[in-house]
Amino acid sequence: MEADLQSLVAFYLTGKRHGKKLDSIDKLGLRPALFAGYRDLTRLRYDFPLILTETDGVTPQGEYVETLSGIIDSTLARIARGNDGERIRQHVLRLEQAIRVRVAGGERGRLSTLWDEAAKQLAQADKQVAESLSRARANLRTDGEVVDCDADLPFRLFGHAWSVAQRQRATKFGERIRRLVFNLSGILKADLANSDLGRSADALKSAFGNGPMDRFDFESMSRILNKAAPKRNLSDKRRQRVEALLATLQSQQFFPVVNASGEVVNTPYAFAFETCTAALDAYRERLPKAIELARAVAIAELETKSEYDDVRHDPVFDDFGECGIDPHELALFPDYLVRLNATALNGHEQATLNKILSAELPIKVLVQTDDIIEKSSLAKGHLAFAMCCRQLASTALALGGAFVMQTPAASLYTLRQNILRGLDFEGPALFSVFSGVNAHTAGLPAYLVGAAALESRVFPAFTFDPAAGDNWAARFSLEANPEPELDWPMRAFSYEDAEHQRVNERLPFTLIDFAACDARYARHYARVPRIHWNDDMTPLGESLERKGREAVESVPYLLMVDAEETLQKVIPDEKMIREARRCRAMWNSLQELGGIHNSHAAKLLASERAAWEESAKADQPAAHAPAAPIEAAKAVEAQPASAIVEEQEPERSSEEAWIETPRCSTCNECIQINNKMFAFDKNQQAYIADINAGTYAQLVEAAENCQVAIIHPGKPRNPNEPGLDELIKRAEAFM
Repeated sequence: MEADLQSLVAFYLTGKRHGKKLDSIDKLGLRPALFAGYRDLTRLRYDFPLILTETDGVTPQGEYVETLSGIIDSTLARIARGNDGERIRQHVLRLEQAIRVRVAGGERGRLSTLWDEAAKQLAQADKQVAESLSRARANLRTDGEVVDCDADLPFRLFGHAWSVAQRQRATKFGERIRRLVFNLSGILKADLANSDLGRSADALKSAFGNGPMDRFDFESMSRILNKAAPKRNLSDKRRQRVEALLATLQSQQFFPVVNASGEVVNTPYAFAFETCTAALDAYRERLPKAIELARAVAIAELETKSEYDDVRHDPVFDDFGECGIDPHELALFPDYLVRLNATALNGHEQATLNKILSAELPIKVLVQTDDIIEKSSLAKGHLAFAMCCRQLASTALALGGAFVMQTPAASLYTLRQNILRGLDFEGPALFSVFSGVNAHTAGLPAYLVGAAALESRVFPAFTFDPAAGDNWAARFSLEANPEPELDWPMRAFSYEDAEHQRVNERLPFTLIDFAACDARYARHYARVPRIHWNDDMTPLGESLERKGREAVESVPYLLMVDAEETLQKVIPDEKMIREARRCRAMWNSLQELGGIHNSHAAKLLASERAAWEESAKADQPAAHAPAAPIEAAKAVEAQPASAIVEEQEPERSSEEAWIETPRCSTCNECIQINNKMFAFDKNQQAYIADINAGTYAQLVEAAENCQVAIIHPGKPRNPNEPGLDELIKRAEAFM
C-alpha cells in the first residue's frame, strides 16, 4: 500500500491525521463546492425577503404572504411596456436589489417604507431612474411587514398566517352572531309590542315619533288596542330562554363583539401562547364557556325559525356537552396557537404536547429548531443528527389524527398553502421548522443553511394531512423535496481543471456536505493538498453505496471550495459516512410512506411477475407440440396475436434493454419520460427506438412507472453515469 493511501486510510478509519499529508479544515473557510455560486444572495432573485400582506391579511389573489420578487414582477407587468419598458425594468430591478441589500443588513419595516428609502437614494443622481421608480411606486398594490429568513421568521410568519385564519373565522362567526342577535331581539320586540305594556299610552306615545302629540288621545288608543288585540304573548319560559340566549351571545369572549359604531365592546380571550402547558390550561378553563356558547347558538338557530319544541329539545339541550364538543362545533371557535423553541421542549412540555396531539384538541403548535446537528448526549463517539426533530415528527405521525408538517424555514413560502391547511384543520397541528440560524454556521446565510438541510435529507420536508383522504397516498406528501425519487439530489457542477479545461459533473448533496458547513464537525474532515491527489480517492457518491465496512482500497472525497473559489478535495472520516447512510435509511423510510420505491409494491410486482413467468412456461410445451399441418394452422389461428408474436421473439440477454411490445397497454408513461428513447409502433405499443437517446436512470424510471411491468432495463451502457449502483439495484426487479 502506498504511503499516500496509508495516510488517507488512517484518517478515514480513525479520524486522526498522521504526518503532513492532510490539513485541518478548521481555519480554511471551506464550503461545499455546490455553494460556490451562492456567495452573495442579494444578487440573486429567490423567495426572500417576504412581505406579510396587510390588506385584510391577504392580497387580491388570496395570498397572506408574498415575495419581494413576486411583487416587483407584478408591478413591472403593469408599467414596463412600450419603448421605455426595458429601461423601466432595469431601474426597478436595481431597486429590488437595493431593498434586498438593506434587508440582508438587518433593516426591517413596511415594504413601502423600505421602498421609499431605497428609491430616494437611487434617484438622486439620475432623473430617468427617479421617473421609473416613481411610476413603479404609484403602481405598488401590496404592502406589509418585510421579513427575511432569520431567527424571527417562523414565529412571525405563523403568527401572521394564524391571525389571517382567525380573522376570517371571526368574520364568519360574527355575522352569524349578529344575525341571531337581531332575530332574537326581534322576537322580544314583537312580544313587547303585543303585550299590555307595549300597548300602554306611554309606550304608544314614545313610539309615535315627533308628530303632533296634542292631536291624539293615547289613553283611548291604548284601551281600544287592548280590547281588539289577540293575546299571543310569549310564554314566560320562552321569553326567559330567548333573553338568556341573547345574554350569552352578547357576552361571549371568544370573538370580538362590535357595536353599531364599529367599536369592540367586550374583552376577547387571548389565544396565542408560549407554552403547551399554558394553552392546555386555558383550553380547559374555557371549555365550559365554549359549550355554553355552542349550546346557545344551536338553540338560537331553532328559536329564530320558531322550531324549538320544549318537549323534544329540552332533554337534548339539558345534557348538551356532556360528551364534549363535536370537532365540527369546535371549528366555530378560535384555535389556540403555541409558538415555542425546541430548547423549551422539556420533559413536561413534551408530555403536554403529546396529550394535545393524542386528545385531538384544536391547538396548533409550532416548534422552531435552530440546531439539528447538535452533539449527541448518548455516548462518546455517537452522532445523532436531527434526533429530537425525528422523534417529534415520528410521534405525531404515529398518532394519525394530527396535521403534521416539517420543513426548513427556507421552504416556508413554498409550503404557504400547507400552513393554512394546517391552521384550518379541525384538530391539532404540529409544525416542526428548522430556522437555519446557528452560531456554528455563521459564515452562511440562514436561507442557505435551511436549503442545505432540505437537500441533504437531514431535515426533509413533508406534510401529513388526515383531512386529505383515507389513505397514506392522499394524506402524506414529499412534494417540497428536490428529486424525491433519489437518495440524494444530483446537481450540475462545472469547474476548470489544472489544464484549464472545463469539467462538468453531477454531484450528490449529502449529509456529509451539510455537516461540513458546521465548525463543530471540522475534526471529521481533512483537506488533501493538491500535490497528494491520487487515484485512490473516490467520489463521495460512489463510496456511500458500499455496504458496511469493507476492505478499504480507496477513500471517499468531498469537493469543496475556499474563499478564492479554488477547488479542494476533503476526506470525511468513517463516522460521517455511517451517519450519512443512516440519514439515507431514514429518508428511504419516508419515501416508502410517500409511495416512492415502496417495498411492498415491489414485492407484489415480483411475485406477480414470477407467477406470470411460471404460467408462460407451463403453456410453452403445448405451443410446440407436434401436430398435423392443418391442426397446427388451426392452433395458430386460434391464438391471440400477442401469443403469435411472443413465439417469434428472440431470446434476450439479461444485459440487453428491451420491451415486451405486444403486452404494452399504451399507458404513455415511458413516452412522457423520454419520447426519443421510447416510441409507439403502428399498433400504438411502445418499443425502444433509440437506446442512446437517454440515460439508464430514465430506463429504470420507465420500468418502475410501467403499469404492466414490460420494460427491462438490462445493464447500463455508460459506466460513468452517476448513481449506477442504486440504479442497478432498482433494475433487478425487472430483469
